[in-house]
Amino acid sequence: MLFRCGIEHEVALLNAGNEFVDWTNTTFAELEKIVAGLPLYPSDYPQLRIGDAGIKHKRWYVEGYERFDSKGQVIDCPPKGIEIRTTIHDSIEGAVQELMESFRALQAAAGAAGFTPVCISFNPHRTRFVPDPPLNAYEKKQRATSPEVSTADLPMLTQGPDISLSAEELSPDEIIDAGAKLTYYSPYVVPFSFSSPFYCGELWEGLSVRTFRRTGRRPAAMVFLDDPGRMIASTPSLTQEARIPAENGRIEFKAFDSCRDFRHYARLATLLKGLILDRTLTGRAVIPDAQLHQKCARHGFDDPCIYDPARQILAAATAALEDPVDIQHLEPLQQMLEARQTPAHAMIDAFRQSDSIEESLLLPAGDCVGNDL
Repeated sequence: MLFRCGIEHEVALLNAGNEFVDWTNTTFAELEKIVAGLPLYPSDYPQLRIGDAGIKHKRWYVEGYERFDSKGQVIDCPPKGIEIRTTIHDSIEGAVQELMESFRALQAAAGAAGFTPVCISFNPHRTRFVPDPPLNAYEKKQRATSPEVSTADLPMLTQGPDISLSAEELSPDEIIDAGAKLTYYSPYVVPFSFSSPFYCGELWEGLSVRTFRRTGRRPAAMVFLDDPGRMIASTPSLTQEARIPAENGRIEFKAFDSCRDFRHYARLATLLKGLILDRTLTGRAVIPDAQLHQKCARHGFDDPCIYDPARQILAAATAALEDPVDIQHLEPLQQMLEARQTPAHAMIDAFRQSDSIEESLLLPAGDCVGNDL
């Protein structure tokens, strides 16, 4: 079965003063200047969605909280960072390769403007985002249109990827089933990505503040279909109507933390692919188990309730894959699991050496972000 893949990766930034960038110290216009210097690829469209506000005009765009006037016109967008999105590829490796190339371009453009891209998955200093000024009547009505729009304040604190897979051979029923399957098994696979061990300017007691605060209120997985009759009413959503034809049939996993080693996205996407292909695991859920996600966010693979199912899941995914390249992608995950390590552990060690969150976020010499697969 041929799987197509696309990746969205939210990039956090430090400014020239080594401060973590968010809406309190940086304007939309400052980050938009970076995006303006990056290329536009007309052939990307219509497979990439521009959106109603027109902000998502390139492979890179400023991610933030869109503000509207009483007539529905966009008037501001307090930023949290810059998002990179890939076009849709016929292989996981192709999507990851494009992401690496786009990140290199962003590094250069951001560096010229005095900003440094870094990897973290929850704002290490802020605990909430409050719209200022308060929402007007139009915005309140607009924010009530879906469970995800109504909780749009939470993503202002987070960075993370959306990993999308699709296959023409999958029927709508199989696509919905795959989304429910990934939702059920999400607590056991997300520790492979954990990268948010800071909260309120200090080390947190666990490994992923993002997972602890986000998953349950927000989806673990979402599927896109062009048939309105296939939508399932749930909070958060499992299904959403495809907004452009290219979204139809997409299975999007949204619960991973961000990865500084972009090769890790190939491993995580391959794990998802193996889970979709597997026919032995029977768990299904329409909404994520918030309590179980909070448990794994604190303890990761040190908790036997997470470690033991993760072993079973990784074995099932490996058995379902036939391509030796796919199986090779999963080998580092097996090593992480056996060591009970997550990417957050390295971030914690770096913080303890530097006693600075911002210093611990800077990529060390020789880090593999931007290298080829």
